[in-house]
Amino acid sequence: MRLAAGTALLVQTVPVLLSGPAPGPALFQAFSTGLALLLLAGLGTPVVGALVALDALWNIASFGHPWRSIMVATLGAALALIGPGAWSVDALLFGWKRIEIRDRNGRAPPPV
Repeated sequence: MRLAAGTALLVQTVPVLLSGPAPGPALFQAFSTGLALLLLAGLGTPVVGALVALDALWNIASFGHPWRSIMVATLGAALALIGPGAWSVDALLFGWKRIEIRDRNGRAPPPV
């Protein structure tokens, strides 16, 4: 999921940066490219995912490319909620998070 969102952001931003736009849109596209690279590496994924969702919603409002931006916003929000995954810098730095669901009496389920 990180790869899909990061690649979609790069496909959207790099051609705009290479065409040499005005400084305002270039700064926005450079910010989007930085978010895409962080997302591809899996560094700070919950925060970056939320910023990607906001960035994509801003892109819809200002540039009017709705469908790709809607997909990127959805993927960014999902990544902000579920985290980076096993193959990411976050997983190397902080380890995996394990959630144990207990029954009503507070006992853990038997091991599988």
